[in-house]
Amino acid sequence: MNVFAEVEKRVLAALEGLAQRGVLPEGLDFSAVAVEQPRDPSHGDLACNAAMVLAKAAKMKPRDIAEALAAVLKADPDVVSAEVAGPGFLNLRMRDAFWHAVVRDIFTSGAQYGATNIGAGAKTNVEYVSANPTGPMHVGHCRGAVFGDALANLLAFSGFDVTREYYINDAGGQVDVLARSVFLRYREALGEDIGEIPQGLYPGDYLKPVGEALKAAHGAALRDQPEEAWLSLVRRFAIEQIMPMIKDDLAALNIRHDVFFSEASLTQAGTDKVKAAIDDLRRTGLIFEGRLEKPKGHDDEEWEDREQTLFRSSEFGDEADRALMKSDGTYTYFAGDVAYHYDKLQRGFRHLVNVFGADHIGYIPRMLATIAAFTGGTVERDAKGKLKYWHTSGGSADLDIKVVNLVKLFKNGEPFKMSKRAGTFVTLRDVVDEVGRDPVRFMMLYRKELEPLDFDFAKVTEQSKDNPVFYVQYAHARAASVLRNAREAFSGLEWAGDGRVAADLSLLTDRGELDLVKKCAFFPSLIEGAARAHEPHRVAFYLYDLASAFHAHWTRGNDLPQLRVIQADDRALTAARCALVAALQQVLSSGLRVLGVGAPEAMR
Repeated sequence: MNVFAEVEKRVLAALEGLAQRGVLPEGLDFSAVAVEQPRDPSHGDLACNAAMVLAKAAKMKPRDIAEALAAVLKADPDVVSAEVAGPGFLNLRMRDAFWHAVVRDIFTSGAQYGATNIGAGAKTNVEYVSANPTGPMHVGHCRGAVFGDALANLLAFSGFDVTREYYINDAGGQVDVLARSVFLRYREALGEDIGEIPQGLYPGDYLKPVGEALKAAHGAALRDQPEEAWLSLVRRFAIEQIMPMIKDDLAALNIRHDVFFSEASLTQAGTDKVKAAIDDLRRTGLIFEGRLEKPKGHDDEEWEDREQTLFRSSEFGDEADRALMKSDGTYTYFAGDVAYHYDKLQRGFRHLVNVFGADHIGYIPRMLATIAAFTGGTVERDAKGKLKYWHTSGGSADLDIKVVNLVKLFKNGEPFKMSKRAGTFVTLRDVVDEVGRDPVRFMMLYRKELEPLDFDFAKVTEQSKDNPVFYVQYAHARAASVLRNAREAFSGLEWAGDGRVAADLSLLTDRGELDLVKKCAFFPSLIEGAARAHEPHRVAFYLYDLASAFHAHWTRGNDLPQLRVIQADDRALTAARCALVAALQQVLSSGLRVLGVGAPEAMR
């Protein structure tokens, strides 16, 4: 049960009744009416904005509307009080029985408590990581990988039909550099002294096994061939060797994609999906032949002072039109991205999410323009012409681009350097091996994705309140321990079973207990809001708040024995409190599952 949605239904019914009685004008638009959590819990359990959003259209004072609405809601058997505050805010307090029903709902729903169907099965593509297949994942990929995976979990939990996708950039110049680097290691495997790795090639030791594998597959047959003879072969071979390495690195974070889409496949096997995408844009008058001005302040690889095939991306707010074909007829790098996203639309996806690194911010306007052009959508901009949000809207499909910022590594507050088997960077596997999967995943989500993140190896492994992942997991383990101890204290003790509550929940009357129930009750609304905003960090913040409330209530029991869960002389009260603890444990488990973090039954 989403308590906000439930009470909102009652508010809307009350407003309809007021309109029928002539208290409110008929035909008012109630779509902006919302029930939400008040900023100050002392004001009430729930707050409603109805009077404030309806006053202008109704030509009434907000307070008059609020007082009329309050009079109706006071008759609701679940409402203790409906108080008007300030110019017209309406604060509601609900009876204890209303909150007890939330505990029953958690047991009935089980692991699906909090799940929504706002996605209604819409096909959704979340593309994340998509690193060049030139070596192992590094820590810079880690945050985007975790963010994208958690977002995919969140959207699936909210009713979207989610496909997790990785775009393999296997058709650009960097894979040629990879092939040359592997060929050098191949010569080394054949016994040559290759000396220092030339500048511009990949120096990491991870390529030595690839060179050995190339030797095992081809012997010395490639050594004396010219580059044009072996480059394509070695490029394919290197990617086939490195992609399993990348997948293995991601698996260490429990990340598994559904689709690995090859950029090279866009123009292979007798097909040319790039041409198909350009032709589609041409049919709508968005392709023309022309010249581009040289960008100011820097060189642009796609610029040449000759007539090229251009996309009118400036019609969708991009700062300039973009080249898709050079004067020699070859496709630009951007053309491949256009074709790839066109292919996503052809596969039936209606919602697209791309997770970019901070170094790709400049690429966002042209990608938004691409999707807007294909779908008939728009790119929202402010009065000064700047992008307001990194998404499209209003078309047959939409694109939302999420940007994850940099991660800085520390240990005890000092910059931390790790072994660099990759030669030039700290690997994702190094980080996971150092602290474990769960701390990495949780802490990568414990900041909004666009904020810089300081990752301190000491802090994420310490057992204290200052370590959010420990604090949340410890709450789950503490709940499990309480339930185990209760069964030991009372043979055959029941608080729930078969999706029902066997305990007498009316015995839950302490304010601390009811506050825990209320926090659990907000979980479905939290999930819905996080899914709509594409912000999984909200789940991490919520779980920490819930864990903190549970630990604080536990501490109260240390000082006031009558508040402890297990009451040796009161089996019924113990059962009721166990039901609350089990419900809270379920919410923690569901939230951690969305984040891809384990929910331990015990902590070592």
